[in-house]
Amino acid sequence: MITRRQLGLGAATAAIMGAAQAAHAQNAPQDPPMGRPQGVPPSRDPAAVAFYNSFNDQLARLPEIEQPDVRAFYEMNGWTPVWTAPRLQALRNAASKAERHGLAQYDFFDFDALAANRGMAEMLTTAAALRYARVLSEGRIRPETVEDLWEMRKNRIDLPLGLYQALNRDLVSWYEGLAPTDIGYNNLSAGYVRYRRMIREDGGWPTFSIGANIEPGDVDRRIPTLIRRLVAEGDLPAAEGARLLGLADNYYGPELQEAVRSFQVRHGLVVDARIGSGTQQSLSASAEDRARQIALNLERRRWLARDVEPERIEVNTAAAIMVYWKDGRPVHSNRVVVGSAANQTPSLEKPFASVVANPPWYVPAGIARNEILPRGPGYLAANDMYVSNGTVIQRAGPHSALGYVKFELRDSYAIFLHDTPSKAAFNLAYRHRSHGCVRVQDAVDFARLLLSPDPQKLAEFDTAQETRRTTRVTTGREIGVRLLYWTAFVDGQGRVAFREDVYNRDEKLAEALGIAVSLPRAVQDGRVDANDVGP
Repeated sequence: MITRRQLGLGAATAAIMGAAQAAHAQNAPQDPPMGRPQGVPPSRDPAAVAFYNSFNDQLARLPEIEQPDVRAFYEMNGWTPVWTAPRLQALRNAASKAERHGLAQYDFFDFDALAANRGMAEMLTTAAALRYARVLSEGRIRPETVEDLWEMRKNRIDLPLGLYQALNRDLVSWYEGLAPTDIGYNNLSAGYVRYRRMIREDGGWPTFSIGANIEPGDVDRRIPTLIRRLVAEGDLPAAEGARLLGLADNYYGPELQEAVRSFQVRHGLVVDARIGSGTQQSLSASAEDRARQIALNLERRRWLARDVEPERIEVNTAAAIMVYWKDGRPVHSNRVVVGSAANQTPSLEKPFASVVANPPWYVPAGIARNEILPRGPGYLAANDMYVSNGTVIQRAGPHSALGYVKFELRDSYAIFLHDTPSKAAFNLAYRHRSHGCVRVQDAVDFARLLLSPDPQKLAEFDTAQETRRTTRVTTGREIGVRLLYWTAFVDGQGRVAFREDVYNRDEKLAEALGIAVSLPRAVQDGRVDANDVGP
């Protein structure tokens, strides 16, 4: 049976052609649309004449924000209709790929509605085509509206020109090229399609009930649910899951423990095979919520400029992981400590071109006022701090909150990367503990890696470390730093990895998009060090 939606394309084509035929009696155009060059009449084709005469009236019915692009597109096309049956079919083919971008094609293209509005079908199709193109190329939401500080290079493209050119080339390929084409986006979009298929075909996975901890060797009635949950995402092979279910003993044995460790790694949890509060929170998330979380992260990636520097540092502040890229390849990764929920590390894209060996710390006024000065002069003396012109300064040395090296970012709102004497935090799963700056594990070795292309600069840095003198060493090149917030990404084994929404940015973005999502809360491991006042 053919549905109304399947009939929609033919009806929409008929609507466009019918609008032209209805105006066949009009022999000459009226006043040209605003912006139309005088003295250059449009085609005498009846469809073109009718469309030309009603152009401004139709345009005024579109949302004001969409009107400039639609006008620019038709100016390139000589103010004539463009949506022939083959082009509409190509557009439908492009729209059919919306799911891989975490989008629903019928949010943009409803051919039934086009058929119902015969007089506006042509222009409504163009508006929808450009609207979908803009979402693929730039995202649906302006990032500044859902993040307190977002300062990164946005993707920008001339969409009217692109659509104009694509109509006579390959419309589907043009649309697919608008979204990011890097491996991170492509792998994550494939993950989204996989989760959607799982939901459609299997209903997702069974709900894991939060309750008492499950220790290795325990017997627990939730074990069958746990087995099915782990099989669904591939942490436990299906054959092994079937074997364990067949035992029907509810035993939390070695094979299942290994699968839980895989799950814990994928979710950035403590990898101990104990099914405690943090692991149970993550297990309780539904397949639908995880699919929607992937869609939110695809949206974030579409915001960003596509041309990235082949040498750069990327910090995923949701995962508290840093990756160094050289010649377009990831060559080094470190754990990092990033801002707490109350002192979030912002989304920034800034270059740096120097490292400071043995840096003193000029304490920000807020930290000084709230966390240092109330402790009195004894605390300042014990931590090599003093006050100069109203500013608290910590001398370089073993107590310095900046450790033995700082990576200076340009115009970074006092956000930078640095070493730290608080090394223990790198061993924790929950590493959102700073005042907003990024603390880098093995920072001195990482600085040496960045300086290694120039032996003279590396020697200068090594000498400074030996003498403990404060020394600024230039890198000889600018290296970009991107502070990103990815709560869903694909790991090195090709699996979708998730992190909990510590900064509540998934929640805000979902609300802006009109998406209902219920994600588990992060659970801290390890105590908060009251004496850790570093940036």
